[in-house]
Amino acid sequence: MKQQRQYPWVSVTPKAQRSIEGGHPWIYDTELLDWEGSLENGGLVDVLSQKGRYLGTGLLSQRSKIRVRLISRNANDRFDRAFWERRVRYAWEYRKTVMGADVSCCRLIFGEADQFPGLTVDRFGDILVTQTLSLGMERLKPMLFPLLYQVLTEDGQTIRGIYERNDVAIRELEGLEQGKGWFPLEGLEPPASTITEIVENGIRYQVDFENGQKTGFFLDQKYNRQAVARLAKGKRVLDCFTHTGSFGLNAAMGGAEKVCSVDISESAVAMARENARRNGLEDRMEFLAENVFDLLPQLEQSPKPYDFIILDPPAFTKSRRTVESAARGYKEINLRAMRLLPRGGYLATCSCSHFMTEELFVKMLQSAARDANVQLRQIEARQQSPDHPILWNVPETNYLKFYLFQVV
Repeated sequence: MKQQRQYPWVSVTPKAQRSIEGGHPWIYDTELLDWEGSLENGGLVDVLSQKGRYLGTGLLSQRSKIRVRLISRNANDRFDRAFWERRVRYAWEYRKTVMGADVSCCRLIFGEADQFPGLTVDRFGDILVTQTLSLGMERLKPMLFPLLYQVLTEDGQTIRGIYERNDVAIRELEGLEQGKGWFPLEGLEPPASTITEIVENGIRYQVDFENGQKTGFFLDQKYNRQAVARLAKGKRVLDCFTHTGSFGLNAAMGGAEKVCSVDISESAVAMARENARRNGLEDRMEFLAENVFDLLPQLEQSPKPYDFIILDPPAFTKSRRTVESAARGYKEINLRAMRLLPRGGYLATCSCSHFMTEELFVKMLQSAARDANVQLRQIEARQQSPDHPILWNVPETNYLKFYLFQVV
């Protein structure tokens, strides 16, 4: 190296070097060759090629298979408060540009896509909800979270509190404890309630960010819900895996004749029903607490009760090992839906699993259509909303596949 560096270093395999130079920020434990200096768990470490060339600087995690997560490839960067403030401002300015008026309810930081590896920050109006999944970000959050508050409030945004949703088992792979609660911000008393109200696409939702899935509400489908609403007028809609009712509510707001929203969770159905009441849509909506895998075969015995079916299942796979099993699950529900729909009916279907790639998802849909003896007329192919940006060199950031079809 040409200059004296203040951080310990690790050298990596040629394979890891190619990955880094291709833009990917992860270095796995099996890719380390050598190291020098006092390696601090969660601390900064320079990454060198096998021949000693500087490749980048990242955060070390000695218990994780992802041993180093790069945060910079610029040897001149100084990783001080000013560095992280620039990163926060960059993420905020990006959201203002791509989300416009929707910036009051969006994802502010999307992990690696914003160069905050392992950190998620969602904004629900005046509440920020965070999830910290890497040791490096855990160590930095006493600086990062006040910076988030500072940057937004200086720009005229009202923020009443930052809530941490760290009740996820993956933290234990980093040697971190699970937990949830308000992050202490100096001079700010957190709200008494962990339920707030948001408005998305003109629809009001009650969000329980303490107990709801993930951070409390799935923001990535915002504009896909709008696409569903545009097709829903006059339709009889079956909204499967409804969670808090968002797709069904958008369909009803779009003028659907009738919407039936289904979820296996009683508490999710109760929340969805309350959201319908909150928006004055309860007369056109009904709710079932049932297993979709059981319900769809039962409906096949009825004479085509729906002409628009929405499939928004949870991720059926979170690893490569279970992709084949997941594909069978996706095919089952899509095949059933295609059989249920009349000719000319409409299907919205998606997968939120990165491991269920676009190629695999399309192959599954083609197989389901063949077995159902139908053809799919594609209306739109969509992805996650732009507050969840996709880095082309980091395929893990590209996870949501969403298709709208007419079944003919």
